[in-house]
Amino acid sequence: MADVDVTERYNAYTGLRIVPGVDDPVPAAAALGLEPPRFCEDCGRRMIVQVSPDGWWAKCSRHGVRDSTAGERR
Repeated sequence: MADVDVTERYNAYTGLRIVPGVDDPVPAAAALGLEPPRFCEDCGRRMIVQVSPDGWWAKCSRHGVRDSTAGERR
């Protein structure tokens, strides 16, 4: 039997749960790298986001801080 990952994932730009086999649209600005994520990918909660000229950081109350250096966008 194959190992199956049952962890739910959420769209970082809409907060909606990602369902395998269902389209998960990404806003055009986000696809171009112009928009930081607004929702936590682990729980779907709204995050506190700070944008600066050289990047951004976002903080989830449950999962901590993520920043643009993780995606090599800074």
